[in-house]
Formats: sequence, structure tokens, C-alpha cells
Amino acid sequence: MIPEADFGRLIQLAKLAPSSFNIQNYRFVNVKDKELRKQIRTAAWDQAQVTDASILLAVCADLNAHKDNPARYWQHVPAEVRDFMVSHVTPFYEGKTQLTRDEGIRSSAFAGMSIMLAATEMGYDTGALIGFDPVAVTKILNLPEHIALSYLLVIGKSTKVAWPRGERLPDSELLITDRYPNAK
Repeated sequence: MIPEADFGRLIQLAKLAPSSFNIQNYRFVNVKDKELRKQIRTAAWDQAQVTDASILLAVCADLNAHKDNPARYWQHVPAEVRDFMVSHVTPFYEGKTQLTRDEGIRSSAFAGMSIMLAATEMGYDTGALIGFDPVAVTKILNLPEHIALSYLLVIGKSTKVAWPRGERLPDSELLITDRYPNAK
């Protein structure tokens, strides 16, 4: 069991994750209901963590966050900063559904990773799950059309040793300096 104070701290730290124009377009569905968790587990390849973890979060992206009173994201900054940022939010995203979705997924990934790092520091184990039927889980959680499901995040204490991690790719394959060489 994770104390409410620890969970609250994790959410506060997640809210510090970066997001374009500070629109904080990440959303978390804290799935507490045991029956819902069972349904999600069925849609998630019967992964035990879904029902057994202390916390199950559906990490989501609000695809309409840029339209939702953007001035509220900048209400405590000097007027010239607020005016500039607010005037650029809507035009930046308007009509760009792929950009809006990409940014929502990026922001939710940053926020979820913030939770994972903080939870690990607090002594908890975490896991990000993408092995599930997103259509089924979206339906189970009754997510509105403008809320995109990114992944599931479990937090708690491991009950058994995790499988070994796969081999890490060499730096030469992952780290490119300046730009990619010409394609062959």
C-alpha cells in the first residue's frame, strides 16, 4: 500500500514535467476499482501488475488542452510574457492534429517518467505498460474522444524478481553526432 501523502507527492512532481506552452496536457486516471482493474487486466494480456500493483494509472493526453482557456497556464507571469504565450498557443496547434497528438504523448511520457523516477527514489517499484488493447482500455475507462491513452503505469512493491533486462544497444548505434550520415 502506498500512503496518500506519497501518492500526492508523486502527482505534484509529475505536474513539474515539461509541456509545450505549459499547457500541462497530461492526465492521469487513477484506477482504484477492483472490477475495472480486472477488466483492464483482461485487455492487458493478463498482466498481474494491473490488478496487483498498489497504484494503476492510465497515463493520458488531453488533445484539447491548448483550447481550454490558455490564459490560465500563464496567469502568474508578467503581462508581456503572458500576452506573448497566450497569443501563440492556439495558432501553434490549430488544425495540426498530428502535432497535437504527438505533443500530448510526449508530455504524458515526461510526466509519467517523472512519477517513475520519483517513485523509485521513494523506494517503490514501477512499470510502464504498453501491452494492452488501447481501444478496449479506452472503452473500459470511458475516456472522452479528446483524451488519448498513452500507456498504463503501475506503482508498488515487487512481489517477485523481474525478468532480466534485455541487452542494451551500443552507444555507436544510439548516439549520432551532429547529423545522420548519408543513407545507403
